[in-house]
Amino acid sequence: MTDERPLRPETAEELEHTLSFALRFNGRKRWDGAGPMITSIAAASLRAALEEAGYVVMKKPDRPEPSTTP
Repeated sequence: MTDERPLRPETAEELEHTLSFALRFNGRKRWDGAGPMITSIAAASLRAALEEAGYVVMKKPDRPEPSTTP
């Protein structure tokens, strides 16, 4: 049985955080090509360009907390 949870639009803040993280890290390893300030500016610019072009980025809902009761 699959748990089909509906997608939801990602907020502007979530999208900017995700893009900024992707610009600063390669997987789990930090990439020293750009600092946090530059990546946050680039992320905001990318988000604005995507929004202006009509893109909607969807996100899976957060997973529910695991139950500790049997």
